[in-house]
Amino acid sequence: MPPTANPTLRQRRLGTELRKLRERAGFTVTEAAAHLGVNQGRVSMIETGRSTLSADRVRATASAYDCSDEALIDALASMTGRRTRGWWEEYREHLPAALVDLAELEHHTAALRVALVIHIPALLQTTDHARALFRAVVPAMRQHEIEHRLTYRIKRQGILYRDTPPPYTAVIHESALRMGFGGPTVARAQLKHLLEMSELPHVTLRVIPFGAEYLPSTGQSFDYLEGPVPQLDTVQLDTHHGGCGFLDAEAQLSKYRAVLDHMESHALGPAESRDFIQALIQDV
Repeated sequence: MPPTANPTLRQRRLGTELRKLRERAGFTVTEAAAHLGVNQGRVSMIETGRSTLSADRVRATASAYDCSDEALIDALASMTGRRTRGWWEEYREHLPAALVDLAELEHHTAALRVALVIHIPALLQTTDHARALFRAVVPAMRQHEIEHRLTYRIKRQGILYRDTPPPYTAVIHESALRMGFGGPTVARAQLKHLLEMSELPHVTLRVIPFGAEYLPSTGQSFDYLEGPVPQLDTVQLDTHHGGCGFLDAEAQLSKYRAVLDHMESHALGPAESRDFIQALIQDV
């Protein structure tokens, strides 16, 4: 098959995990090529996500690398094939590639945990709140760019309304709830929307009030997307220029899991968080 010119995040991740298996087996690229019966260039394309693989080929590669983790092998095999033509593909010409990759990653996630200090989680934002955020971006977006971002964000929110939605946990600092983007009317509607969403059985919303003793030192917002096995989890970091940074090294995943656990341990419980937000609505 011809190489993939622009592999998606999911395709690149498959290649990365196969590279990790090769390195754990102690094989160089040359040795791996000999074991697999291919040239070195083919191994390089596989590990950069530019070579489309079948599920059988992934299993054979894992076997050659002496991997015995059946759950991981099954998960990797499920990531094979050409790019899924999901709804997000129509935005590749209009939005940064990382944003489109995020939608694909969310589509396949088994569970999603997010932590925010300044902003409301994207999947829980109202249209008016999101529009106010996009209008405040520097440099300013043109109107058609704002509309692209809005429709994209609304479609991303669709994962919370699927027949079998992923469990979603959001830890939000009080400062994000008090920012007031768009003015009092928009802010009040946003807080009411958070209350409505928190009533969904798969959505857990927890607030860290100003008086809490713990907050990550950087105050950076991030999403933790769980894969079918822990090795395939991904952390998505919001960057200052509005893009997405993706982390998947085992040490990084462990760090951000611990950060989330600490934040949740210092946050109000779900019922207390709803009461807290209800009280804030009266102050807006």
